[in-house]
Amino acid sequence: TNIKCILYINIYMWKCEASSWALSFNTLLDNPTGRDIFMEFLRSEHSDENMLFWQACKELKAEQRKAAIAEKTKQIYLDYISILSPKEVSIDATVRDTINSNMAMPTADIFDEAQAQIYALMHRDSYPRFLNSAIYQSLLQSLNAGNASQS
Repeated sequence: TNIKCILYINIYMWKCEASSWALSFNTLLDNPTGRDIFMEFLRSEHSDENMLFWQACKELKAEQRKAAIAEKTKQIYLDYISILSPKEVSIDATVRDTINSNMAMPTADIFDEAQAQIYALMHRDSYPRFLNSAIYQSLLQSLNAGNASQS
């Protein structure tokens, strides 16, 4: 029937989408569903501050208004850079010092080096663990099972 066909196509598309996340870290990050599932995985590892920081930096770069840049920069600093923050990200001391020096006149790219370090950390450490995680593997298995049951 048409409904079975539509369901089969949707499951197949989901399977292709979820499988594509293993092709590259950028493919995962560029996909909203992939990002959400990766975020769930990071929460389970108590390292979701890395993704939250990365996303906050991405949003900051899209900001045009100076007042909003200053406000967002301050919030990102307090949330992720300050050594007093409970969600402090792990960045080099030199990068942290540079950010501290530039906080008086913040720009939308003030966190670029820190964001690059956090991206590299997630890519090198979290991403391979995600691909082998129960969260991702069970998703793939359930999609495969759904695909098989439609045959």
